[in-house]
Amino acid sequence: MTRARIADGVRSGLLLAWLGIVFAFIFAPIASTILFSFNADRFVSLPWGGFSLQWYEAVLNDESVRRGLSNSLIVAAGSAVLSTFIGFTTAYVDYRFRFFGKRVYMALAALPPTVPVVIMGVAMLTFQGRIGLSGTIFGLIAAHVVICAPFAMALIRMRLADLDPDLEPAAWNLGAGQWTTLREIVVPFLGPTLFAALLITASVSFDEFMIAWFISGLNETLPVRVLAMLQGQVSPRINAVGAMVFAVSILLVATAQFIASRRLAAAGREKAQ
Repeated sequence: MTRARIADGVRSGLLLAWLGIVFAFIFAPIASTILFSFNADRFVSLPWGGFSLQWYEAVLNDESVRRGLSNSLIVAAGSAVLSTFIGFTTAYVDYRFRFFGKRVYMALAALPPTVPVVIMGVAMLTFQGRIGLSGTIFGLIAAHVVICAPFAMALIRMRLADLDPDLEPAAWNLGAGQWTTLREIVVPFLGPTLFAALLITASVSFDEFMIAWFISGLNETLPVRVLAMLQGQVSPRINAVGAMVFAVSILLVATAQFIASRRLAAAGREKAQ
């Protein structure tokens, strides 16, 4: 074995070790939260006090937590549907049409996630307070759509880049109208991507805290409810809630990633043929 290969092996080993340290630093708090959510002891301490589901039972029996979870699910579902629709229309306009100011249009469409969430929360509170939406479920959905729609737009626009630009003109020449072409060609082509966008935007909405904290009022989402629980005495129920939220979020993201990767693999096989 040459010195170059030895050096490459050492370098690869060091990079893998550094990667492992980074991932351990990121996921250690999450792992400890999940681990101690099953701890029978009230306080987080070692040695472990034994396996128990009592904190999950306490969470599920807490009316305020159940209400927060219900609000989060309703807001996430509504935000996902509206965000995916808006993201699709925005991406399709960028894909199909050429017009003056298109770069400004796309920059504005992608802007919300780059704005600090505190500023966005204050702006949403001020605006929705004037139109009577602050503190309502509809106001929460509207605010989350602003944050989530750019994620759906980016995902759908990437998929539209793989659509043959001659397919739609060919359908038009054969007598299909624009709406028929959109319904029969573009939407089926984007089917898996639209579903992945639904899951991604639902995950973003479900986890979002700061904007919901500003405008939720009495309609607290689950992350806002968790903060309210932390402001009192520290309870091991927090670990159970955190584990449940993490499980839902990772399930949504993993499912979206699985769908997207399968679609990319299928597209690669089609190009190879």
